[in-house]
Amino acid sequence: MYIFDSVKKAKLHFEPIRPGEVSIYVCGPTVYDDAHLGHARSSLAFDLLSRTFRALGYKVTMGKNFTDIDDKIIKKVEETGKSMQEITSYYIERYLEEMAALGVQRADIEPKATESLEAIEQMVQTLIDKGFAYVVSNGDVYFDTSKDSHYGDISHKVTDDDTQSRVGHSSEKRNPKDFALWKACKGEDDICFDAPFSSGRPGWHIECSAMIEKYFKGNDQYTIDIHGGGADLLFPHHENEAAQSRCATGHELAKYWMHNGFVQIDGEKMSKSLGNSFFLKDALKVYDGEVLRYYLNSVHYRNDFNFNEEDLQTAKKRLDKLYRLKKRVSPGKGSAVNRDLKKALLDAMSDDLNISIALSVIDEMIADTNEKLDANHKDKALKKETLANIEFIDTLLGFGGKEPFSYFQIGVDESLKNKIEELLQKRTEAKKEKDFATSDAIRDELIEMGISIMDTAEGTVWEKA
Repeated sequence: MYIFDSVKKAKLHFEPIRPGEVSIYVCGPTVYDDAHLGHARSSLAFDLLSRTFRALGYKVTMGKNFTDIDDKIIKKVEETGKSMQEITSYYIERYLEEMAALGVQRADIEPKATESLEAIEQMVQTLIDKGFAYVVSNGDVYFDTSKDSHYGDISHKVTDDDTQSRVGHSSEKRNPKDFALWKACKGEDDICFDAPFSSGRPGWHIECSAMIEKYFKGNDQYTIDIHGGGADLLFPHHENEAAQSRCATGHELAKYWMHNGFVQIDGEKMSKSLGNSFFLKDALKVYDGEVLRYYLNSVHYRNDFNFNEEDLQTAKKRLDKLYRLKKRVSPGKGSAVNRDLKKALLDAMSDDLNISIALSVIDEMIADTNEKLDANHKDKALKKETLANIEFIDTLLGFGGKEPFSYFQIGVDESLKNKIEELLQKRTEAKKEKDFATSDAIRDELIEMGISIMDTAEGTVWEKA
């Protein structure tokens, strides 16, 4: 397995901390609003990574956190009058539902900042005790970046821009680059937690470091194998995580760092400040989650993704071909996966998740299988192998697992489905009574509605033409 390391800026041969095992931690969402396509892209990229490792025989432990303490959440509390727990629970549930719709497998560990306060406080206190952090007069705690000689090694970027911190500026900061580990209470109505250094709440960066140390056990060099997230997190978030973890524990946080590219809409970087944020919930109202998954994964994870509906429709047509083949070899049970296909797919995904090659391998399999079925449509062995191939594709890449006729019913609303089923029932009754004129008339009516039907041994099935 080869992966591109964001720190060394090179594709490296993956060598795990423990043989046969891999630990992955991905920065999850700050739960104050609905998930957008950027969240989806990151989740899908690291879902592909974990699926690939599992297919290669590794024991994978995946962690993804929820930031449920943050200034943006507190602002939402003030705006809505709801409790912090009400807001965060709602958005966590929505996030998980939407990721499930995309076929993203749940993480093995899903820590929340509110459930890790003791670990956070302990790490902050350790940094204070070791001289890497200091408390200012109002109770805020800052990390002293001048004490870490390796600060900047992760992102190769060090800035004096004070916007790297999610907490307000303090004139008592020793260095402009210092960042907040703990934010003291600012008033009686502030949401705060008691700690030895002050009553307050954690800074953004310290949460992940503390949760990783709490839930993962590495070795004397690294806590986890791979730390991942969006490219926007490389600096300052991951730089600051690495610094505070290194200074608190005496070893590096992660052996490898991986980052996925941005999502753009028609060439413009997605940003709420630009007013063009595309919520995932809106996309899922129009497109099936599996279609979105295929489309969002069709571009290599490190590249920026330009979301537009024309390309999405093209991607769907490509996915349609797989389901048309599945329909052609269904129903039935799979046999054994074709060895050459499995090797080709694993070789592609082992090359830093080279999805373009993997998809081209699938396209070739579809074309080759259709050609063989054209020559001999009764080839039972080929049909069983094809079903097994598609099952493996679903396991590795997360698409192809739907019942094919159901897949081609995507986009048909419930009222139309009910009408179709009602017409099919009438057609079945007409055929039983040998009223073929009515039966044919119903078929013609369905065709005019854009619905094609097929009579099988299991009954009549239909799809959107």
